[in-house]
Amino acid sequence: MPVRLRATEDLVPITDLRQNSARIVKRLRTERRPVIILQRGRSAAVMENVEDFEQRLERLELLEAIVRGLQASRRSKSVSNAQVMRELRKAAVG
Repeated sequence: MPVRLRATEDLVPITDLRQNSARIVKRLRTERRPVIILQRGRSAAVMENVEDFEQRLERLELLEAIVRGLQASRRSKSVSNAQVMRELRKAAVG
């Protein structure tokens, strides 16, 4: 589910991160919204809950596999259902 950015809460200057890191990490765990770290007033990095990061990577890998499959089917290079399932299982484990 997409997370809506709350600019008043989710933009954190790097000095605030240094001074309040424990509070910010706790908020990441409880609210499950990413934080954009600002350096010199510009976005420099994103912090997010580890579980959300892992789920995002899994979704990205699945979407990339779907795109590869669609591209292969357009080139008439079909892949068997069994091969697709093996690759999906391998991606889920690895």
